[in-house]
Amino acid sequence: MNVTTTIDGTSARISAHGEIDFDTLPPLRAAAASLPPQVTDLQWDLTHVPFMDVAGLHLLFDSTTSGLDCRTAVSGLGSQPLRLLHTAAGVNPAVFDLSRLLPDTAGQPSTSRPALQPCP
Repeated sequence: MNVTTTIDGTSARISAHGEIDFDTLPPLRAAAASLPPQVTDLQWDLTHVPFMDVAGLHLLFDSTTSGLDCRTAVSGLGSQPLRLLHTAAGVNPAVFDLSRLLPDTAGQPSTSRPALQPCP
């Protein structure tokens, strides 16, 4: 797993390259935990993530790993990660609220900003 973090003022983009599973989850969590306190917008760029298992759900929906408050969004979802998010939301929409990550819940990432949520 290669992880790249780009910070521009109060915005950060964490780009993952490779599959997201429990073996690759720690460096992704570490990247989020190491964001400076001025970051208020976090975008997970999953363009180069062909596969994501339940570890990806933990990454995107577990707000207990950081005390930072910021808007969190996801971009570049491939078909399998997107299908996993939709399946999880269908099973438990209260826990897996896609409107938090994908303002356009039809599955296409949007440029609008989601509601303020804790960073992962």
